[in-house]
Amino acid sequence: MGARERSSAGDPVRTLELLWREPGQAGSARGPKQRTTVDAVVAAAIEIADGEGLNALTMRSVAAKLGVTPMATYTYVPGKAELLDLMLDSVYQRMSRRELTGMPWREKVSVIAAENRELLERHSWVAYLPTTRPALGPGVTAKYDHELQAFDGLGLTDLEMDAALTYLLGFVTSVARIAIDSARAAADSGESDGEWWQRAAPLLERVLSADRYPLAVRVGAAAGQAHDSAYSANHAYDFGLARTLDGFAALIESRSG
Repeated sequence: MGARERSSAGDPVRTLELLWREPGQAGSARGPKQRTTVDAVVAAAIEIADGEGLNALTMRSVAAKLGVTPMATYTYVPGKAELLDLMLDSVYQRMSRRELTGMPWREKVSVIAAENRELLERHSWVAYLPTTRPALGPGVTAKYDHELQAFDGLGLTDLEMDAALTYLLGFVTSVARIAIDSARAAADSGESDGEWWQRAAPLLERVLSADRYPLAVRVGAAAGQAHDSAYSANHAYDFGLARTLDGFAALIESRSG
């Protein structure tokens, strides 16, 4: 991934004009008759990233998918930096959002986690796109507003609500990355994690002494037997979400007390 492949790497004014479709955006009525639209450019880019990853995404590859010249794509989007923001905002706009009203707070938080996990499974490139400086488009803003509802009315300060959501999404993203990496490793090697460990087992049995590494051998064997691998993304998600909810409960109870 290039150094500029992160959110808000482009010109902030031009990016926000595009995100909110404000006057002055690139791709206005100036110049020759247009053959496509900003939305079509974004949709083509998302399709490429979903199918081939961000490394395959270039202005040229988007142009080829749309059947226009590479220079024509710049009529609609100034460059790849702005395009990434548009892509991210677009998938955020379309992601599932359940109605949270009336749910207990633990269920609300679990729903938010599940919605984000589903998004990252569908658009794996999102898990690797740094968003510490988010471009505040309509999709990003709607997502943030929706997710904050899980923490509203619990006695937390606004800063604590923001921090709790950030912590939750960081947990979901970290687990999603490992699941994605595991799937890619299996696809690249042509063998599952279980098959890989079976091939490595004879050598490991010779070098891993239970006397020298008692905890590593005992606990590692238990995990391997349970997961048929060294790691289970589903188990890590369920375990981690439960511990996250417990941590939030302690904070909420301290505020209400």
